[in-house]
Amino acid sequence: MKMNGAGVWLRGISGAVMAFLYLPILVLTVFSFNDSRLSAVWQGFSWHWYGVLWHDAALLAAAANSLLVGVLSTSLVVLLGLPAAMGLERLRGKGVRVVETIFLLPLILPEVMMGVALLLFFVMVRWPLSLATVVIGHAAFNLPVVVVLVRARLQKLDPRLEEAARDLGASAWETFYRITWPLIRPAVLGAALLAFTISLDDFIVTFFVAGPGSTTLPLRVYSMIKSGLSPEINALSSLLVLLSMGLVGLSLVLQRR
Repeated sequence: MKMNGAGVWLRGISGAVMAFLYLPILVLTVFSFNDSRLSAVWQGFSWHWYGVLWHDAALLAAAANSLLVGVLSTSLVVLLGLPAAMGLERLRGKGVRVVETIFLLPLILPEVMMGVALLLFFVMVRWPLSLATVVIGHAAFNLPVVVVLVRARLQKLDPRLEEAARDLGASAWETFYRITWPLIRPAVLGAALLAFTISLDDFIVTFFVAGPGSTTLPLRVYSMIKSGLSPEINALSSLLVLLSMGLVGLSLVLQRR
């Protein structure tokens, strides 16, 4: 009886936590179909605000910037993170922990501090703020994500597979292409999707390093909220939540393969 009572209590707590996390998102999604201009007053079902989104030129430009930044920054962190993860996995010695800490530092630092540091760096090197600085900023905080996920996969590989390939005469590149890459590819693709999702949703770092003409979707949403809460924002937020959850879910599926 005690176990049953504890189980019911734990399930109740879990349900309350899930409701706390997802009920606001559900309410936001429902009111994105509201026919009223007032976000908190329901007047009937309508697709009107999704049509408004489709014809909002400034919003479409911000979406294009977000997609471009996400693709470029994700490509950059994969190109840098894959060899970094492989190098860390093969690194031996007393300085391994120090190197690991340096790689993980962007995950530990507050985003505000990260944004300020990047802004100061670009000012010191006299690099004008633009989409390029946003790409570099996103790559800076996404690189540890890729390194951690890819390295976790590398730690599960049987090193005897690579040793056997080398013993049979395969070069280092052939061993990577025919043995290592097929085994770590799901983890790399999953890490890339997760990095793209984080880049798409980032606001704080982007706020510091974005320049004229480099407004992304989160920055556009922030500017729209300052002028008043419109159901158009609900529609946009619903689409962003749906896209983010889909990408994260796909990332988890790929990493479990």
